[in-house]
Amino acid sequence: MALIVQKFGGTSVGSTERIGQVADKIARFKASGDDLVVVVSAMSGETNRLIGLAKEISGDTPPDPRELDLMLATGEQVSIALLVMALKRRGVAAVAYNGSQVPIITDSSHGKARILHIEDRKLRAELSAGKVIVVAGFQGVDKDGQITTLGRGGSDTTAVALAAALKADECQIYTDVDGVYTTDPRVVPKAQRLDSITFEEMLEMASQGSKVLQIRSVEFAGKYRVPLRVLHSFIDGPGTLITLDEDDNMEQPIISGIAFNRDEAKLTLSGVPDTPGVAFHILGPVSAANIEVDMIVQNISHDGSTDFTFTVHRNDFQAARGILQQVSNELNAREVVGTTDIAKVSIVGVGMRSHAGVASRMFEALARENINIQMISTSEIKVSVVIEEKYLELAVRALHTAFELDKPDETSSAD
Repeated sequence: MALIVQKFGGTSVGSTERIGQVADKIARFKASGDDLVVVVSAMSGETNRLIGLAKEISGDTPPDPRELDLMLATGEQVSIALLVMALKRRGVAAVAYNGSQVPIITDSSHGKARILHIEDRKLRAELSAGKVIVVAGFQGVDKDGQITTLGRGGSDTTAVALAAALKADECQIYTDVDGVYTTDPRVVPKAQRLDSITFEEMLEMASQGSKVLQIRSVEFAGKYRVPLRVLHSFIDGPGTLITLDEDDNMEQPIISGIAFNRDEAKLTLSGVPDTPGVAFHILGPVSAANIEVDMIVQNISHDGSTDFTFTVHRNDFQAARGILQQVSNELNAREVVGTTDIAKVSIVGVGMRSHAGVASRMFEALARENINIQMISTSEIKVSVVIEEKYLELAVRALHTAFELDKPDETSSAD
C-alpha cells in the first residue's frame, strides 16, 4: 500500500462540475487501496476576486496583510468543503482540514509565509481510519494562531511539504497541462513534453519564470527527496517525473528547456561611489523591505564612480525605486533610472556541464534575430539574459530552434 499526495489547482476545481470530476478521479484512485491526501487550491478566479474586493474597500491604502490573509484563506476552504461533499456523495470516506486545523505551522510573514513544521498526528489517525484527507493549500498558521498564506502557487508547496512530512511515496501535481514542457507551448507550438527532468533543472526553470510549479515546492521536493510528478487533471498520461538526480537520464540533452519571465523590472543607480560596502548600502534597504533582487550588474569604475543595475519583480518596481531614490541622496549618486519594458529569457540544462560554448550559441541565436542583450547572468546549468520585452517571444522561438528542442530525437528526454 502506497501513500500518495495529490494536488489539484484552481482550474481543476473551477466549477462544481469539475469538482465532481476530481471526486470521480479520487474515488477511482482510492479503490486501488492506496492511502491518499489531497491538496486543493481555491476555485479558479476566486483569489483574484477576493483581492479585488480588498482593493476596492481599501482604496489608496494597501490592505492590512493580516486581514488580507484571513480573507484569502477562505478560497481554499470553500474548495475542500465542496470536494469532501462530492466524495461522500460517491461513498468515499473523507474529511477536510484547513491549514490551521492540521496544523501547518508557518512564520509570520503574511502573504509570503514559509512553512516551519507540520503536525502529522491527526492526519495519520485519519489515514489509519481509511479516510481520504482533503487539505486546503496555500495557507497555514503562525505560532500566535494568526492565519497566514504562502504566496501565489502556495498550494504546490503545501502538497510537497505534506508529502515530506508524511514520507509519501509520491507527490502528484495535477494541473491544466500534461507535464513539463521544453518551453511554453503557447509561445512555441513545437514545444515537447519532457518524460523527466532533474530537481536542479526544475528549480532553475521555476525560478526563471516557468509557471508549472512554484519554486518553493521544488525546493521542498529536492531537499526532502520527494518524488514529484506533474500530470493533467483530466487527461490520463505519464506526465513528467522530476527525478532525484541527473544519472536517471543517461543521455541528458545539453538544454532541457527555455524559461522566460515577463514580470521583470530594471533599476539603475548611476554615479555611485566605487568604494567598499557600497553594494550593501544599496541592496541592504531593498532586502530589508522584503524585495527580492534577481540579476545584478556593476559597471567598471570611471573617475571613482560606477553604475549599479539590478532587476526586481515588476510588482516591486515602485517600492524599490522609492528606496533607491533615498539611497541615491545618501550616496550623492547622479540619478536613478528604471524601466518595466524588459523580460528575462533563460536556457536551462545539466548538460551544460559537459558541453562548452553553450552561452556563445545562445548569444549567436539572439544576434541573428538582432536582439540586444542588456544583462547576462550565468550558473553551472543556466544562462539568463535580459532583453526588451517586445522581443521575448521571438527570442524564445529562436533559442528553442537553436538548441534543437523543436522535435524529439533518440537522445532527448522529450517524447
